[in-house]
Amino acid sequence: MSVLSGKKILIGITAGIAAYKTASLVRLFIKQGAEVQVIMTPASKDFITPLTLSTLSKNPVYSTFYDKEEENELWNNHVDFGLWADLMLIAPATANTLSKMVQGTCDNLLLATYLSAKFPVYFAPAMDLDMYQHPSTKNSLEQLASYGNRLIPAASGELASGLVGEGRMAEPEDIIAFIENDMLSQLPLRGKKVLLTAGPTYEAIDPVRFIGNHSSGKMGFELAKAFANVGAEVYLIAGPSNESVSHSLVHRIDVTTAEEMYTACHNHFHEADIAVLAAAVADYRPKEVANQKIKKKESFLRIDLEPTKDILASLGEIKKSQFLVGFALETNDEEANAIGKLQRKNLDLIVLNSLQDKGAGFAGTTNKITLIDKNLHKIPFELKSKATVAQDIINEILNQLNA
Repeated sequence: MSVLSGKKILIGITAGIAAYKTASLVRLFIKQGAEVQVIMTPASKDFITPLTLSTLSKNPVYSTFYDKEEENELWNNHVDFGLWADLMLIAPATANTLSKMVQGTCDNLLLATYLSAKFPVYFAPAMDLDMYQHPSTKNSLEQLASYGNRLIPAASGELASGLVGEGRMAEPEDIIAFIENDMLSQLPLRGKKVLLTAGPTYEAIDPVRFIGNHSSGKMGFELAKAFANVGAEVYLIAGPSNESVSHSLVHRIDVTTAEEMYTACHNHFHEADIAVLAAAVADYRPKEVANQKIKKKESFLRIDLEPTKDILASLGEIKKSQFLVGFALETNDEEANAIGKLQRKNLDLIVLNSLQDKGAGFAGTTNKITLIDKNLHKIPFELKSKATVAQDIINEILNQLNA
């Protein structure tokens, strides 16, 4: 999954021959999972039709402050566009539009939206060689960058005039890559590696039966998505779970037993910056595993159990600079048990939740947690969706790392 997935993107199109490339741009953004809204300058419609862009974006295309053909002359509110989007891309950005952006000229819907923007604005210049090299254009590029806008440099190549040189709008694929890389570079965990466990473990009794628990893995998988969305490379070690995650920064490693999870964790812990163990690992496993299915008998069946390896404690013993987070799902003496686990296992943070709290625990879509750090500072939260809880946990980890 791209970092653009789920993002709301405004594409502003101005009157340059490179406008024909915006059809491909819209398609690529949609392919990456983004939602696209197109705003055109009136003159840009001479180069590409609104019908093409509305068909590809699956949204109406706007170019005026109000629609004259509508019976009630519907107002197209530039402020709403400025609040809706996560980012804006002006491509092609002509010399005329660049100059107006610098001066704050507001004579069309696109420029009014640009001046109302509450989000990052990228612009991809496109013009002929001499125009691109003109001092006024260079001044426009410098001024716009000083305002915080992001320049996507023009490429060299054959231009519409027949000249060859700099001024050609960057190709759609290169524009997408530029924006993705720029967004990733600004994410707080860019370049960091996270070890994350999720789901239950199954401990075999015989080839058919196992000892397990009710964990669905939802909390861990939400954490994987949230970590990836802030730039971290995630190694997700997942026990048996029907949950899924699709993101280029998430590497899923499937395991079944506590022993397999232990081995996988130790294989990846040394290269991790952060480790969050959210899995519900079995504390015991059958001492003997039958080779054949155990047949039902009238008498009682006795199964001898032995403890599994304590993954969290073993990582706490060998941790160096890693930030280590554990989970405590309790049914009684919740806070005392969580603090004991935090201290015994050398953790930096523990996530406490209780099966006594309605809406918390296994399988559901919500959770209610309290975070406790190694200084025993407690942060309680209300019942929230697990996606929101994941973000709360990551925010606190970031606070701790930046403290």
